[in-house]
Amino acid sequence: MSIALGWAMLFLSCSDTYEKVGAEKPPMLFASGIAEDFTVTYSETRDLKGVDADTARVLVVMRSPVMKDYENLVFKYREFPNGLELDYFDEAGNKTVITGDYGIVYTQTGLTDLRGNVTVHTHDGKLMETSQLYWDRKRSWVFTQEKFKYTNPEDRTVMDGEGMDVKTDFKFFNAHKTFGLLTLKENDD
Repeated sequence: MSIALGWAMLFLSCSDTYEKVGAEKPPMLFASGIAEDFTVTYSETRDLKGVDADTARVLVVMRSPVMKDYENLVFKYREFPNGLELDYFDEAGNKTVITGDYGIVYTQTGLTDLRGNVTVHTHDGKLMETSQLYWDRKRSWVFTQEKFKYTNPEDRTVMDGEGMDVKTDFKFFNAHKTFGLLTLKENDD
């Protein structure tokens, strides 16, 4: 009995008190470039025969006070720590303005993550407000899982909800959960 107690005390009294300093710390990342008062315009040109070859259609204008470029990493992205404003133009040239206090643009996926006081203002006066919003530039799709407020002055409606996805032209709007009072416009059919 005393031998077993002695062995138990020996194993229990020995413990690893060695601290691994820095092993848990993520590696430090440094931007490959930093731009201040940043503005970039994304456009497309079309192969139009008989028309000036320099004709281009503006797709998106992106503005930010600071952009940090991490294009040197395997998963490339650009960070906008002081906010981001996107002017998105549809085929007809109508402008939708999307803003947020913080943004990340993931270059390889075409996904933009906006956080903090995010607003979407459409050309026809619709307004969506939320705390976080994802914009899929390639699919012209906007979505969130956070609470949101959607105001449509045309129908004089205000919708509160949680989670939604919508085409950037706001012709298709899918709210996951809604609450509060919602007034719907009746069809004349």
